[in-house]
Amino acid sequence: MNTMKKRVVVGLSGGVDSSVAAYLLKEQGYDVVGLFMRNWHDTTGTLEGDCPWYDDHMFAELTAKKLDIPFHFIDLSDEYRRRVVDYMFAEYGRGRTPNPDVLCNREIKFDAFLKAALNLGADYVATGHYCRREDIQVGGQTIHRLLAGSDPNKDQSYFLCQLTQEQLSRALFPVGHLLKPEVRRIAAEQKLATAQRKDSQGICFVGKVDLPVFLQQQLKAREGDIIEIPADWAGYTLHPAPPKEHGWSDPQSRFFPTQEQLEAWSAPYLYRPEDGILDGRHHGAHFFTIGQRKGLQVGGKPEPLFVIATDVQRNILYVGQGKQHPGLYRQALSILPEEIHWIRPDLAMTPGQCRRFRFRIRYRQPLQDGTLYITPQGGYILFDQPQRGVTAGQFAAWYDGEELIGSGVIHR
Repeated sequence: MNTMKKRVVVGLSGGVDSSVAAYLLKEQGYDVVGLFMRNWHDTTGTLEGDCPWYDDHMFAELTAKKLDIPFHFIDLSDEYRRRVVDYMFAEYGRGRTPNPDVLCNREIKFDAFLKAALNLGADYVATGHYCRREDIQVGGQTIHRLLAGSDPNKDQSYFLCQLTQEQLSRALFPVGHLLKPEVRRIAAEQKLATAQRKDSQGICFVGKVDLPVFLQQQLKAREGDIIEIPADWAGYTLHPAPPKEHGWSDPQSRFFPTQEQLEAWSAPYLYRPEDGILDGRHHGAHFFTIGQRKGLQVGGKPEPLFVIATDVQRNILYVGQGKQHPGLYRQALSILPEEIHWIRPDLAMTPGQCRRFRFRIRYRQPLQDGTLYITPQGGYILFDQPQRGVTAGQFAAWYDGEELIGSGVIHR
C-alpha cells in the first residue's frame, strides 16, 4: 500500500498518546492532518483546574506545529450533549450507571468525528487508544479484529466495545503495540510539548467532576433513607445459585439451563426497608452506584459501608458493611436482545447456543471466566466466580484470547 496517498486525520486531544500517534503515522508516510474537537462548554460540577479544554487545544496545536501538519478545530458540543450527556442523565435518572466513555467512542469519536474527518478527505481516523486492529480474511471477506493493547496496564479495548466493522475499517491505533513508557520516551525524543503532560481523567471530554453537582443540572436532589442490610440477610441463602454439579462452568458441558433458571440466577437481590436498619439520610438515590463507598456520610461502623442496591422509585439506598458483604457479589447478569452487540458479526451466537469467553464488566477489571448463554429473551453471563459490583447500565464485554468479540449493556 502506498501510504503517501492515504490521508489520516488524527484526533489530537492535547495528550501524549494522540501526539505520538500523529508522529508515528507521519514517519510511516501517511498524509497526516490534526483535528481537535471541543465537545463540552458547561463547567458545572467540573473540579477546578482539571484539564480545561483551552489547555488541551493549545497543546494539540503545539503538537501539530512541531510535526508540521495541518491543524483544524471542530465543535461537536451539540452532538456530544444530545448523544452522550443526555443519555447519561437519563440512565442515572432510571437508577442505572452508564459508561459515557464507551458511548463517546461509539457516537462521537468514531461517528460524528469520523464524518468530519471524511469531509477533510480522510481515508482513516486515528486515535491514541491502547488497542490494536488486525485484518483477516473469512470466506473471502475482510474482517477487522479488535485486539487488546500490548500494554496490559493501559489496554483500552473495553472502551471500544461498541464499535462496528464499518467503524473499525476506518480506524487506526498507532500506539496500541507500545508500552506507555515507550510512548513518553518517543514524545520526549521528538521534543513534543505533551511529553510530560498528565493523562486525562474523569468523564470523556468533561473531565473530573463532582458527580452529584454535575447531575443536578437535570436531576433534582431528594432526601431519602439509607438502609443497612446485614450480611446474614435471609435472602442471600434463599437466592438461587447456578448448581455446580450440572457442570455449567465446564467448557465441554452440554448443559443448557432453562429460561426460568437463567432469569432466577441473574436476578438482583430485592431488599425492603424492613430487611435492615435505618443508618442515615442521603440526597438522591440516583446519585449513587453499586459498590460506591464515598458520599454516604455515615460513620461509627466497624467496617466501611458500601452501596449494595438503589431504589430510585422509593428513593432508598441499601448499604452493607465491608468489601466482602454478600450483597456486593453476583454470579450472573442479563442483557436484553436489542442490547447485544457483536464486533465480529461472523461469530454472532443465536438462541440456544452457549460459549465460553472471558469477560470484563468495567475498565481495568482483570478478565473473568464464564459462559454466555443466548436465548430469545437475551444474553445471560454466568461467571465461574461471583463478581463484585454488577451494575445495570454498564457494559459487559467478552473476549476470546486477546480479541474483543462483543458486548452488551447490563440489564440487571
